[in-house]
Amino acid sequence: MAKGRGQKGRARGAEPTAVASVTGGLAELVPDRDRPRAWTLLIDRAPQSHVDLDDPAYLDFAYQRRLGHIADLAAPPGRPLQVVHLGGGAFTLARYIAATRPRSTQQIVEIDAPLVEFVRRELPLDGGWRIRVRGGDAREGLARVPDGWADLIIADVFSGARTPAHLTSVEFAGEVRRALRPGGFYAANLADGPPLAHLKAQIATARAVFPELCLTADPAVLRGRRFGNAVLLAADRELPVAELTRRAATDPHQGRVEHGRDLDAFTGGAVPVTDADAKPSPAPPPSVFD
Repeated sequence: MAKGRGQKGRARGAEPTAVASVTGGLAELVPDRDRPRAWTLLIDRAPQSHVDLDDPAYLDFAYQRRLGHIADLAAPPGRPLQVVHLGGGAFTLARYIAATRPRSTQQIVEIDAPLVEFVRRELPLDGGWRIRVRGGDAREGLARVPDGWADLIIADVFSGARTPAHLTSVEFAGEVRRALRPGGFYAANLADGPPLAHLKAQIATARAVFPELCLTADPAVLRGRRFGNAVLLAADRELPVAELTRRAATDPHQGRVEHGRDLDAFTGGAVPVTDADAKPSPAPPPSVFD
């Protein structure tokens, strides 16, 4: 899940068609006026996911498009993937991968059981997709993934608008790498605002475990001008930076990719986070949801 908006304001002014009380707050599904079977999932007014049941390959939110680009580039086009999603939301990225890479095997770990029930009921998954939803904590669920099983692990976990502390450490990143096959991709949706201390520390944390990193975000977020989402990609092999850069630059919500020396300069003197000193990500300002 994510608590940054970063997408077109389709939900503004529309009334929800379904509402439920979930562990994370009040869940609402607001219809997309431009797409007859599409909805935005909000929790306590914060946009979480956008789903088009008629076109699951359509990604509306900027950060989800960036995660979709990573899924596209994780393997040759059409090849099935083994994917772990830490955080479920409305299962948007799992739907996308199922649609674009048929026969992929996917696991979703989501701690909010009432949210899972709500999404399954209101936005049902295709019965032919190989998607398994597990209840429970993301790190505990990750620990149950066999060594080297995943081609792609996506972390998009927010609780009360903040990523829990135990999902921000070197030890957590080490568990991610254990579960990835050699050459696999780790993608994380991060949220931060000025002075970007959390984001920089998360880059340093991933750098302690993975030799290759890049970061994609709105230039205004990278310059510390506003709170927003940034997508971190990490692996043990060379990353498709040129293609990610091209896609980010041509997206409806243009992004910038930082890599190599530029990413090192951006990170500055940030140090890796350990379990002993981990803290949740910062809460967004109220203006993010206005």
